[in-house]
Amino acid sequence: MWRAQVVALEERGYTVITPDLPGHGARMHERFTLEGGVATIDDAVREARGPVFVVGFSLGGYLAAHWAATEPRRVSGLLLASCGTQPSRVILDGWRVGAAAIHRFPDRGLALNNAVVRLTIRDPQFANDVIAGGVALEVMDDTLRELRKIRMVDALSRIDLPVWLVNGTFDHIRLQERRFLAVTKRGTLVRIPRATHMVSLARPTEFTRVMLDAIASSQSSVTTE
Repeated sequence: MWRAQVVALEERGYTVITPDLPGHGARMHERFTLEGGVATIDDAVREARGPVFVVGFSLGGYLAAHWAATEPRRVSGLLLASCGTQPSRVILDGWRVGAAAIHRFPDRGLALNNAVVRLTIRDPQFANDVIAGGVALEVMDDTLRELRKIRMVDALSRIDLPVWLVNGTFDHIRLQERRFLAVTKRGTLVRIPRATHMVSLARPTEFTRVMLDAIASSQSSVTTE
C-alpha cells in the first residue's frame, strides 16, 4: 500500500523501510500485540542509517505515537495519518462485535473487505496495492483489543519531536484532531481535501507532497538545532 510513496522517496535518494506489523502481510500467521507492534518499529528504526522519519497510517499511526512517547527517540519527526480519534473501549468493542459477525461469513469477510476497498479507493491500481498485501482478517479482534492500551492525548503530550497529524477531510475518525494538535509540543495539522480514511491511497499525490514537505522540514530542524 506504500508503493507510490516508496517510489517517490527512493527517486529522491531516501532509503525506505516498510515493515509488516504482526498479523499483517508476510507476518499474517502471527498474533498481534501492542508489544509486538512497538518492537516492529524499534527494529525498523535500528535498521535505518542516518536521520530517521517515521510515518504511520491508521493502526500504524496509533502505534508510532505510543512508541515515540514511551521514551526519547532518535528520530527527526513523525507523520501520523488517519488516527484522529481516541480508540475508546465502547467504540472498539462495538467494532469487535461487528468483526465477529463478519468472520462468520464463509470467506471470513474477505470479499466484503475487498469490495469496500474498491469502493473507497477509486483508482484500481491503488486498490490492488491494498489487496495484494493480504488482508489481516484473523487479527482484527486482537488489534481492537490491544488498541485499548493506547492513550493518544497522553502520548502526544509527551513527544518532544515535530509531529504532523494528517487526515482526509472525509475521514470518519478525525473527530479529535484539534484536541490532539493542542496537546502536541511541536505539532502541525494537515487536512487533505476530499480524502477518505485511506488518505495515502485516496489522494496519493497530495499525501506524498505533504509527507515530503514534513521530512524536509524535520531535517532542517535537526540541522539547525
